Amino acid sequence: MSVIDTIKKSVLSNFTGTITVTDMLLSLIVAFLIGVFIIYVYKKTYTGVVYSKAFALCILLLAMVTSMIIRTISSNISLSLGMVGALSIVRFRTAVKEPVDTGFMFWGITAGIMSGAGLYIPALAGSLGLGVLYFIIYIAGFKTTSRYLLVLKYETNAHEEVLKKLRGVKKFKIRSKSILKNQVELSIEVDVKESKGKVSTQLVDSFGIIDGMINASLIAYQNDFGA
Repeated sequence: MSVIDTIKKSVLSNFTGTITVTDMLLSLIVAFLIGVFIIYVYKKTYTGVVYSKAFALCILLLAMVTSMIIRTISSNISLSLGMVGALSIVRFRTAVKEPVDTGFMFWGITAGIMSGAGLYIPALAGSLGLGVLYFIIYIAGFKTTSRYLLVLKYETNAHEEVLKKLRGVKKFKIRSKSILKNQVELSIEVDVKESKGKVSTQLVDSFGIIDGMINASLIAYQNDFGA
């Protein structure tokens, strides 16, 4: 037997030639369970402004669809080549706003691949371990503070008092400043501590009692502090 025949035989042996309903349903169920777990972790660790239910459902759909694709192409070499050709012409142009969202999408796809390949126990164990480790890292290092935008509008005679209060803020950065007649508006990026999922409002309250303060607002904000 030649080397080419040996390679051909080893490749063709990986294709069973049949797709059973039981195997397909089992792959979908495992992918569904992992997808629900991924959504749970995503929701509990989400730090954005507005939680997107559509994106969470997209992760679940990705896991299930991927498992169907892998189960299909693993049964027949002709189907696998046709599927690769069909997927190669698809263009996805949806922008992912947060880098961590890309990670969750890859997690869903990986879970679908493992489920479709019949690696049910490794898929469940791997996803469980990944979710627990990610959640621990999130709790340990990223949930103590949240980023917010503090918007202050006040009269010019209160400017010195506002600056005095700002000096007591541990970490802040002025993003914009507007002056209109005898009024000043500041947009300031600050870190606000969280306790049991609740945001402390002491910071905005301390600015609200300043004489000459017209309006003080605390708005959820996503960005990184620059140098």
